[in-house]
Amino acid sequence: QVQLVESGGGLVQPGGSLRLSCVASGFTLEYYAIGWFRQAPGKERAGVSCISSSSANSTYYADSVKGRFTISRDNAKNTVYLQMNSLKPEDTAVYYCTTDCAGVGSVWGQGTQVTVSS
Repeated sequence: QVQLVESGGGLVQPGGSLRLSCVASGFTLEYYAIGWFRQAPGKERAGVSCISSSSANSTYYADSVKGRFTISRDNAKNTVYLQMNSLKPEDTAVYYCTTDCAGVGSVWGQGTQVTVSS
C-alpha cells in the first residue's frame, strides 16, 4: 500500500523545536520530491518546504520559515524530515507531507498537529 505517515508533532513553547518525520511505504521516496504543507484553523493549506528528488537534492522554503526550518531526507529510512526551530505561535497548524512541491501530489499523509503556545 502506497502511503505517507507523518509524526513528531506536539505542543511546544514559543522558541522551542520539533522535528517532523514523513515516512513512506509502498514506494521509494528518494525518487520523489517531497513537500511539507500546513493548514491552520480557518486558513488555506500553504506550502512550507520542499526537497527535490535525490538526483537533484535542491530545497525550497517559504519566506515565513526561512532560517528556522530545515528539510532533509534519509533514503535508508525512506523518510523526509522537517526540523523546526525557533517556533512561533503562527506556526501552529496541521502539517502534511505529500509527493510533490506544488501541493497536487497524489499521496498525502494524515497530518500531524503542531501547537506553539505558552
